[in-house]
Amino acid sequence: MEEKRSIDWTTLWKKDDWMSVWIGFLILIIFLAGATFKLPSWVWMTDGAFNEKIPGYLKKVEVLQKDAEAKGESGVLSQLQALKGAIDGKDRKLIGDAAGNLEKAAKSVKDKDIGKKSEKLAKDLKKDATSTLSKVLSGANLLQALYLLIGLWILGSIGMAFMGMSVGKFALGFPIVYILSAVSFFIAGNTTISYYGLEVVFWALIIGLLISNTVGVPDWLKTAVKTEFFIKIGLVLLGAEVLFTTIAKVGAYSMVQSIIVIFAVFYFCYWVAKKLGLDDEFASILGTAVSICGVSAAIAAGGAVKGDQKKVSHTISLVLLCAIPMLIFQPLIAKAVGMSPAVAGAWIGGTIDTTGAVVAAGAIAGEAAMAVAVVVKMAQNVLIGFVAFLLAIWFTFKGLKTGEKPSAMEIWFRFPKFVVGFIIASIVFSFFMPEVTAKAVTGITGGLRGWWFTLAFLCIGLDTQFKELVSMGGGKPAAAFLIAQLFNIFWTLLFAWLIFGGVLFPVPKF
Repeated sequence: MEEKRSIDWTTLWKKDDWMSVWIGFLILIIFLAGATFKLPSWVWMTDGAFNEKIPGYLKKVEVLQKDAEAKGESGVLSQLQALKGAIDGKDRKLIGDAAGNLEKAAKSVKDKDIGKKSEKLAKDLKKDATSTLSKVLSGANLLQALYLLIGLWILGSIGMAFMGMSVGKFALGFPIVYILSAVSFFIAGNTTISYYGLEVVFWALIIGLLISNTVGVPDWLKTAVKTEFFIKIGLVLLGAEVLFTTIAKVGAYSMVQSIIVIFAVFYFCYWVAKKLGLDDEFASILGTAVSICGVSAAIAAGGAVKGDQKKVSHTISLVLLCAIPMLIFQPLIAKAVGMSPAVAGAWIGGTIDTTGAVVAAGAIAGEAAMAVAVVVKMAQNVLIGFVAFLLAIWFTFKGLKTGEKPSAMEIWFRFPKFVVGFIIASIVFSFFMPEVTAKAVTGITGGLRGWWFTLAFLCIGLDTQFKELVSMGGGKPAAAFLIAQLFNIFWTLLFAWLIFGGVLFPVPKF
């Protein structure tokens, strides 16, 4: 029988479950109060990659020149001619300047079609031309990175102080964790690497794993390796981005598919894990991760069942490592078999377990497929809190004798508190402030969320050893996850075809 619990008010500041909520709310309040912050830029393109794109840009410039001349748009025509001259001169800086001038001229064009095309061309070309390595490594950009370090450092130290942990040791180790995360952003910022969908969290995990499995992590650094704390702050910030107005646009199709997929895949994974001899706790964490959205779901499930953090970290590593081949091969398969964009997007969004990887895979499959994939993934993300609540109730009942009823306090104890922060942030940003304000704030906090997630994934790598991945459960957790993922791939494809392919319902419009 579970021991009856009374309220322990110290958990409000001594546990990372609550402290992550307060830090997340503090960040949101700071920017709601009018503070602004420019995150450092890590996007860069080599000269070789830039030169490869020039012929394509040149064709677009020449087409627009003809259209502008035919319609008497002399202002934009002169800027297009100047841009063509800069391209012919192969001077990257001059090309960027000329593209900027074209962008300004496009705003005063009378012909809307020419204006729209000119502005898009100018923006794309200017972005590519100015995304240089020297800009990333410039003093101004590195100064922004330093400001960000100081801000995250202070917030993290506040959390450590309230939770009764060593602020000194955290302050000593955190800059190293931050710098390694910045290296991950730098690698992922290369346009060639990002084109293939190798996002920043993947590089953070790889860097962490390399260090952990070669030179090892010194004791003085381990105090700053706070995976749970970092990722929970990020999830609270994510709540502000998941607006109910957006959820309303998700559509019944996506929610129907998500419910069918989540419960079927969860049960299958749970069943396989139990057959392989894993306990209920591990089976639930694996099942939630593979059926919903990977990392966030694994953290929420781990909190709901009060699971061993090694099991949560193990699951997250499996999620991230499995996402890479899926984001590469699924869109290629979709294209090869002639899958419709709606079906391809629903398949990708329903199976790949990280939102970033979903976007990357959708981009490879095409813009229409990416739009559907994001919508479907959003529908799954919405159900995280609901599933965590069900798990909390289920595991509460499991600890009771037959006939006993679980107390509300025991259910509350098991419920992951950062999910409360997620929900409150979503409600506040959806119903209690103008959409313009909400988007302005999340435009900044969304980037910060990416940083907290990256810090967390780096820590997962630093906290994970390959020998433990292999030895943990004799490889059974990995086997259960992979078997369930295969089932997920085929099961989701079936329902993506039935629901989005015009079999059961009309083909949806996005």
